[in-house]
Amino acid sequence: MEEGHAPAGRYGPDEARRYEHDHPEQMAAAPATVAALADLAALARARGLEAGLPPPGSRRVLELGVGTGRLAVPLAGTGLEVWGIDDAEAMVEVLRAKPGAEAVGVVVGDLANVATLAEGEFAMVFVAESTLFELGDQDAQVACFAGVAAHLAPGGLFVVEAHAPDVTRLEESVAVTALGPRGVTLQATRHDPATQVVAGTDVVLSAQGMVLRPWSIRYATPAELDLMARLAGLARRDRWASWQGHPFTATSPRHVSVYERATPPGSGRPR
Repeated sequence: MEEGHAPAGRYGPDEARRYEHDHPEQMAAAPATVAALADLAALARARGLEAGLPPPGSRRVLELGVGTGRLAVPLAGTGLEVWGIDDAEAMVEVLRAKPGAEAVGVVVGDLANVATLAEGEFAMVFVAESTLFELGDQDAQVACFAGVAAHLAPGGLFVVEAHAPDVTRLEESVAVTALGPRGVTLQATRHDPATQVVAGTDVVLSAQGMVLRPWSIRYATPAELDLMARLAGLARRDRWASWQGHPFTATSPRHVSVYERATPPGSGRPR
């Protein structure tokens, strides 16, 4: 894969520098997430070797929405060859400044274009923290699944962490999401159930003034993601409520779904 350039997208330099500080829950969850991903990569490697994938290729993994390298950098430290794609160059600059970041190859571009941005085959592709939902419509999400499938090695795995939306609770709202001596952050949201789009703005009020941070996601239910996977030639292998493997139920707020590219016995190639 080669280096590329694209517009900063949702995250500018200020947001990128603050991202890890503003999301302590993600940083706290990183070690368990990396451990689970390393185990899944080992499973994918074993499946790939059984299907005839050469050993160097069996250690290649790709993160969609690599961001600041919260997962990619420590995962590369386990001995895997890690690549990442992200559309926010400011986030990637934060990644590149980290110790160990030289082990992560990064391409800047839209996740919907993974088919053309990525090169070669990967034993595992993964996307965390509902980043898939930042693709603005169903067509883009379907294209992402298809692109992933095109680059999965025999026996490869596609791992998706995302919120499991309760559509009965997605309403227009205004809420306080952060409150401290230096300021307050309000979040206003609007839900369009016809398109499954939730648009919002974070309003940051401080002594320095007011800052508006608009955002938008297009959510998908677990069943819809399963259908996208089937259209791409993938089958669901597992679904958990957490990276620790807790059972997924109707009340689980999020899920980790593992899709596989199956290899028929003796074929050595995906079906």
